[in-house]
Amino acid sequence: MRTRWCTFTCTPTMAEYDALDAEGRDAYDDDRLDHHARLQVVATSTVRNTVTCGRRLVILNRGAVSARRGLIVSGPANTGKTIALTQLGLAHELQDRRRHPGQGERIPVIYITVPPAATPRMIAAEFARFLGLPVLRSSNITDLTEAVVGVCTKARTSLILVDEIHNISLTTRHGADASDTLKYFSERIPATFAYAGIDIEDGSLLSGTRGDQIAARFTSMATHSFPYNAEWKALIAQMEANLILHKHQACTLTRLDRFLHTRTNGMIGTLSHQIRGASVDAILSRTEKITKAALLAVDLDIASRRKRPAAAR
Repeated sequence: MRTRWCTFTCTPTMAEYDALDAEGRDAYDDDRLDHHARLQVVATSTVRNTVTCGRRLVILNRGAVSARRGLIVSGPANTGKTIALTQLGLAHELQDRRRHPGQGERIPVIYITVPPAATPRMIAAEFARFLGLPVLRSSNITDLTEAVVGVCTKARTSLILVDEIHNISLTTRHGADASDTLKYFSERIPATFAYAGIDIEDGSLLSGTRGDQIAARFTSMATHSFPYNAEWKALIAQMEANLILHKHQACTLTRLDRFLHTRTNGMIGTLSHQIRGASVDAILSRTEKITKAALLAVDLDIASRRKRPAAAR
């Protein structure tokens, strides 16, 4: 009979792992690969601040009829903007489910990504796809908008997350129209809007008359690379505690925390890729541990190599 260890509340010992047949071991390894691929997000100060600010805005907007306040998470690439945004969504959804148990028809959170060179119809189509609404060639912007507003209102949507907002440029006609479409949704749907994008305050989204309107209604939350400090060390320790590798020596990564900071420039996105990649390699190669050499074997993004000091290279 096939043996699987699908949950890790009872992780097998090395002897039990060795005793598994080939099929059972492959199944268990697949489970572990999935676990490390989506390694648990650590609640950094940026995530905590974003969740606190976002939930505050949701509460303040409950009684607002119009001109609801929103949130923009802005910063350089790879600094955890999407992580902060999605953790806000998760926290809000859990809170909404607790307040309204048994109401499975509710859709408290919507998450969309703005496509490059987005048009108003493309924005409306992203909403429709998330909600499972049909997007036909014959569907015009009015049809899609009305369908989305109707479902969101009926489903009591109260938080809308819009990622990659930097893909909207107010210097182009399509970009200005796409921004107006989001504004129209925010006026028709009684929900708090939270955006995330790269260096928004230095971009075109907050320029001109339209930009002034956005700046007047949105609070900004900045993300940044982490300095080498106690929080960085705690971040490494938490990620290491979540590893499921049979021969990994405890505190190996915490002893390498300065090396990891130098190699990743303190970027949480790069750090996550580094540790998850080394974990996957450790399982596939059956070494079952992460070493400094294993970390160096994981190719990182171009930006981390470009910005790394000469001494580190």
